[in-house]
Amino acid sequence: MNGTSAPYGIVPGGPASPVILRVPHSSRTVPADVRQGILLNDTALERELDHITDSHTARIAAEAAARCAVTPWQFVNRLSRLVVDPERFPDEREEMRAVGMGAVYTRTTHRKPLRRGDHQGRLDAAAEQPLLDRYFEPYAAAMTEAVTRRLEDVGRAVIIDVHSYPTERLPYELHGDGPRPPVCLGTDAFHTPPDLLTHAEEAFTGFGGTGINSPFAGTYVPLRYYGTDRRVSALMIEIRRDVYMTEPGGPAGPGLDRVAAALAELVDAVTAAGTGTGTGTGTG
Repeated sequence: MNGTSAPYGIVPGGPASPVILRVPHSSRTVPADVRQGILLNDTALERELDHITDSHTARIAAEAAARCAVTPWQFVNRLSRLVVDPERFPDEREEMRAVGMGAVYTRTTHRKPLRRGDHQGRLDAAAEQPLLDRYFEPYAAAMTEAVTRRLEDVGRAVIIDVHSYPTERLPYELHGDGPRPPVCLGTDAFHTPPDLLTHAEEAFTGFGGTGINSPFAGTYVPLRYYGTDRRVSALMIEIRRDVYMTEPGGPAGPGLDRVAAALAELVDAVTAAGTGTGTGTGTG
């Protein structure tokens, strides 16, 4: 499913690279058939996409990759997270469904109706399951395969998620009352070794501060490897949007080049240092 109709795109990196830059929320694309199930008019949908999209993060990843000594792999979601959110694993869907943001959203960032759901934010299975089958499951399978290939070819895999977040807390954020630093680093207790976190803090040191797991926490690791295989390491990079763009969904500014350069520095350090085989740490 890696043709033009696939819900994801894989940009090959160097054979010796262990790094996968994963970009899950950069797209604004909502297929016409999915659009039919969304309650917002065109103007409201565009406004919601401004808020929910991690704008320009695919460009950040691509420009960073072009700067690296050993080109990392890129795994980019081609569809908006309003189609499905590929980050919602089964064990966390219940919490996010409390605000209508499970794998298939029923509420907007401002907690307004997005799709028709029950009072618990659930869609009828007849409406939800086709979206999961068509978009969520193929994405998860392909990402699992991408990690497997890095393990087979290099002996380790380092997943670096490229996200962004708004300067001001949005109503849907469950844990958004903490610090909102220029760069937030999401970690996992098992899959984020100390050297990976240190490399990230050093790479982004010039942005006025990095924070850990606030306002967003955790990392993405395919379920096949989660909590069992230390050869797979992971870190989430969340860039506060005012650092590199006009909010909520405006153009990128000169800060994007600095962000891409810092991300490239991190990838080079990780690739050279052999990060991904140490003991995990973090608060997950």
